[in-house]
Amino acid sequence: MSNATANVNKVILFQGDSITDGNRGRDNDPNHILGHSYAYIIGGKLGNELADKHLKFYNRGVSGDRISDLYARWNEDAISIQPNIISILIGVNDIWRTMKGEPSGVTDRFERAYRHVLEETIEVMPQTKLILVEPFILRTGAPAEQWEEWEKCITHYQNIVRELAQQFHAVHVPLQNAFNEATQRADAAYWLWDGVHPTAAGHDLIAKEWLKIVGESGLLND
Repeated sequence: MSNATANVNKVILFQGDSITDGNRGRDNDPNHILGHSYAYIIGGKLGNELADKHLKFYNRGVSGDRISDLYARWNEDAISIQPNIISILIGVNDIWRTMKGEPSGVTDRFERAYRHVLEETIEVMPQTKLILVEPFILRTGAPAEQWEEWEKCITHYQNIVRELAQQFHAVHVPLQNAFNEATQRADAAYWLWDGVHPTAAGHDLIAKEWLKIVGESGLLND
């Protein structure tokens, strides 16, 4: 089978919280199905440039999700789709619940639950390729109110994501440095309006970094 034939109908799944969700459609209307997040930008660009491969994109991000919420719905929102590639961006809600002192944030399950998600995925779908996207924040909005605590926690989570990417042979997409550098061109709220959620410019920054790193990895050519 040629590479061109093997790549036809490749399914790419985007998973995460509200940053991925982007008010995505919950029906089959192709005009709204990917929402207005970085997933839409990536899906549009790759769908156009690689139209001959008939790529299919799914967005199953859910606003407010932590990594443990992702694991709870992994059967219906990941495994049942049988994607060739899964891109995951998660973590900020795990921090948010802890910073706000909510009961759901009493214990930090980020690494444990993330590992469960990845272990189950490679067990059930060993051919599926993984992309782990680094969570990020900027010093404005809620993070600015407890900056040292937020920065310490997000750095810890970023280290976990990088280590998990290495352990599970996933493509790692770092974003914090890109956002830090972007604040030299415009203030933090221009990119992440509340320190967490991207503006249109912020989503475009994510998409460009994702496309650059994933493109260089050769994952889309496998």
